[in-house]
Amino acid sequence: MSGTPRFRLAAALTAAAAALTLTGCSSTGAGSSGDAQAGFVTGSGGIDTAAAASREAAPAIGGNDLEGKPVALGDYRGKIVVINIWGSWCSPCRAEAKGLEQVYEKYQGQGVQFLGINTRDTDVTNAKQFESTHGISYPSIYDPDGTQILKFPKGAFNPQSIPTTVVIDRQGRMAARAMKGLTQDELDSMIAPVLAEQK
Repeated sequence: MSGTPRFRLAAALTAAAAALTLTGCSSTGAGSSGDAQAGFVTGSGGIDTAAAASREAAPAIGGNDLEGKPVALGDYRGKIVVINIWGSWCSPCRAEAKGLEQVYEKYQGQGVQFLGINTRDTDVTNAKQFESTHGISYPSIYDPDGTQILKFPKGAFNPQSIPTTVVIDRQGRMAARAMKGLTQDELDSMIAPVLAEQK
C-alpha cells in the first residue's frame, strides 16, 4: 500500500509537467499577462514594441551557460541584446533555431549580442545536443526551473509561452518582444529599428 500514494504523486507530477509543456510550447502569444504592462504596444504579426520613453529595464539575469561558465545580461552592457527563451523539447524552438543563428551572425559585428535562456531541460545534455544540431554559437543560460525567466517584470511576456524573444536596447531596456517562433525577417524587423536608434 505504501507504493500507491507515491505512484499517484508521480502520476500527478507527470501529468502536470505534460500540461505545462503543452501550454508552454506554443507558437502564439495567447495568454499574455497584459500588453499594456511593461510598456509594450501590440503590433502586427505577434511582434510588440515599446516606445523608448515607455520601456522598462530588463532584470539582472544571469547564471551558468550550458558548459557551466558564468554568463549574465550585464556582460553585454551598451550592446543591443536579443534574448531567446527556448527548450530542446519545443518544436517552434527547433523550427526557428537556424534562423536565429543566421541573424546573430549577420549582426554580430554591429554591437548586437544574442543570449539564450534554456528552460525546462532537466538534463543539460539535451540542451547541448539541440545547440550542436542547429549550429548555435551564442551562449545560453541554463535555467531548467525558470528562475531567471521569472525575474522579468509582470507583463513583459507570458512565462509559459516558449519560445519568446525579447530585444533589449543599449540602455538595458526592453524594446520589442515576440511570444512565438520567428522567421529571420521577423527577427530583423525587431532588431533593425533598435539598432538605428541613436546611442
